[in-house]
Amino acid sequence: MPSILIIGGGLAGLFTALKLAPLPCTVLTPVALGEGASSAWAQGGIAAAIGEGDSIESHVQDTLVAGAGLCDEAMVRLMVSEASDRILDLLEFGVPFDRDLEGKLVQSREAAHSHHRVVRVRGDMAGRKIMEALIAALRHTPSIRVIEGAEALRLLVEHGRIAGAIAQEGNRVLRFEASHVVLATGGAGQLFAVTTNPKEAWGSGLAMAFRAGATIVNPEFVQFHPTALDIGRDPAPLATEALRGEGAKLVDKHGERFMLKLHRDAELAPRDVVARGVFASIQAGNGAFLDCREAIGTKFPEMFPTVHAACVAAGIDPVTRVIPIAPAAHYHMGGVAVDADGAAIGVPGLHAVGEVAHTGVHGANRLASNSLLEAVVFGARVAHAIAGQAQNPTDAVMRDAGSAPGDNDADAKEILELRRFMQENLGVIRSGAAPGWKADVRKKISGRVMREGLRGKLGDMSLVAHLMMTAALNREESRGGHFRADHPAPAPVPQWTFMRNTGIDLPDIPSLGTPGLQFWLGPIPAGS
Repeated sequence: MPSILIIGGGLAGLFTALKLAPLPCTVLTPVALGEGASSAWAQGGIAAAIGEGDSIESHVQDTLVAGAGLCDEAMVRLMVSEASDRILDLLEFGVPFDRDLEGKLVQSREAAHSHHRVVRVRGDMAGRKIMEALIAALRHTPSIRVIEGAEALRLLVEHGRIAGAIAQEGNRVLRFEASHVVLATGGAGQLFAVTTNPKEAWGSGLAMAFRAGATIVNPEFVQFHPTALDIGRDPAPLATEALRGEGAKLVDKHGERFMLKLHRDAELAPRDVVARGVFASIQAGNGAFLDCREAIGTKFPEMFPTVHAACVAAGIDPVTRVIPIAPAAHYHMGGVAVDADGAAIGVPGLHAVGEVAHTGVHGANRLASNSLLEAVVFGARVAHAIAGQAQNPTDAVMRDAGSAPGDNDADAKEILELRRFMQENLGVIRSGAAPGWKADVRKKISGRVMREGLRGKLGDMSLVAHLMMTAALNREESRGGHFRADHPAPAPVPQWTFMRNTGIDLPDIPSLGTPGLQFWLGPIPAGS
C-alpha cells in the first residue's frame, strides 16, 4: 500500500504535510517542531508580486538577474506565478502577515528587488510567526503523525525505488517503510565555521540522497549573507536585509560607505556583491558595520524586534551605535535535482522540497525572500503530485531496528576542524592557488569519507564537503555565490554542475576520474 514519510520539520516539510491532508503521512524531525529549522529564523518574509505597480514579469526578471545566468527560467516563472495562491494558503493557516490601516498586506523592499514585494510579519518575525501558525494547524490535523527527536540516517532503496528510511531516536534505531519519501532537511550552513544556520542544517539530506543514487546539482554555490552579527555566536544572528531596504548603510570603521564604489545599487546590490564588499573591508583591516541610526533610529525596537534583541543581548544599542557585521554561510543554492513536482531525478518515490532541493529557481545567487516562496510553492506541488499517485494510502510503517552507538568526542573535534577548513577554503572568495585546495589537504577530507564504517554525522558532512570542494575546484569561473580569485570572470556559456553516485557508495579523492563519483558540467534544461 502507498505510504508517505516526510523527513524534516521546517516550513517545506510542514507545508507539504498540511497540503497532503487528509492523506495520512508521518513527519520525522530531529528536534521539537519549530526548533532547528532555518525557516523559523527567516526575518525578511516571502516575496510575491501582489503589490500595486508590481508584476509577475518584474519578479521573474529580478530573480533571473540575481541568479547570474544559472536560473531555469521556466521554473522561476512557475514559482512566481503561484506565489499569490500560496500566500492565501498561509493566511488560511493563520499566518498574521502585516496589514496597513486599509487591511492591505504590507510589503517591504529587499536587495535586488525592483519593487516592495516582501510580505512580512512585524518587520523581522516572518519565519517565526509562519512556523507558529503552521505548527498550530498541524497539531489539529489528525492525518499527520509527528515523531520528534528522530533523526533520519539513510534512505532505503529496494529494486531501484525508495522503500523508506532508517532513523535514530535516542539510543533506538527505527526503520520506516514508505513508498514515498519527501526530503525537507534544509541546508548545509553548518559545514562552515561562520553561519546563520541552526546546528541541524549540516547537509544530511544531500548525503542521504547522493548515497541513494540521486543527482546533486550545483553544490559549489553557497550564499553568504553579508550582514550576520559579528558578536562571536554560533550560529551567528542575522541582521535582515530589510534593514538596508529601509535605508541602513554599510560603513567601515572610519564611517565611510564602501559599497558606493563597488555597485550602482550600493547597499541594495545582489547579496554576493555585498558579501564580497563586506569581506574585503574586513580583510583590509577596516571592519564592516551596519549603520541604522539615521534611517531607523528610535523605531528600531518596534520595526525589527528580533535583530534589536540580538544586538541588546550582545551589549549593542543599534539606535545609537553601529552594528558589527561579517558574511556568514546562509543558503545553499545547490541541491537534489528535482522536476517541477519535486520528484528526485533518477530515484522513483523520492521527493525533495525547500533548501535541500535544486529546482533551478535560485541560479548562482538566490534573490532575497525567494527561499520561503520556493518552499511553499513546491511543497504544494509535491503534495499534489503524491496525492495523484497514492491511491488508498496508509501511514508509514515504523519498526524497531536495534540500538545506536553513543556520541563520539573524536568526531566532534574533527567536525570543528572540517568547518574551519571549509570557512577558509570555500568561503566568500575562493582560489585554486590557495594551500587548502592542494591535493594532499583535499585528500584528508576524502579520507574521512572513505574511512571504513564511517556512516555517521562526520562521514555525511565530509561527503557533502567533498562534493562542494570537487565542484568548486572544477568550476573555473566566477558567477554569483561562487567567486574564484584565480578565475574572476564568468565563463561565456552558463552551465550547471551535475554529480551522481555511480555505484561505489563512498567516493575517493576529488578528481574527474574518481571511482564512484560521476561529475560533469552540462547545459541548463532546454526551454528555460
